Amino acid sequence: MPRPIDVIRFILRSSRRIAVSAVGAVLVAAGLVMLVLPGPGLVVIAVGFAVLGTEYAWAASVLDRGKAAAAAVGRRIPRPRRR
Repeated sequence: MPRPIDVIRFILRSSRRIAVSAVGAVLVAAGLVMLVLPGPGLVVIAVGFAVLGTEYAWAASVLDRGKAAAAAVGRRIPRPRRR
């Protein structure tokens, strides 16, 4: 028979994961909508994956690949000359 404290820990752990999943999914979905509507879509998608990355390794991996791709694009942009 599980102890009451074990049941409470399980509920808290599960509810946190459910909340993180819901908030992260809403942020990613909102970011996708903002790609065609006005708004900072890419930023909101990145925040959504950052939230999901607190619970899921696959989301953290997607966020890391996105950061690497953004850094690669940033290195290819020509810098303005100073006068």
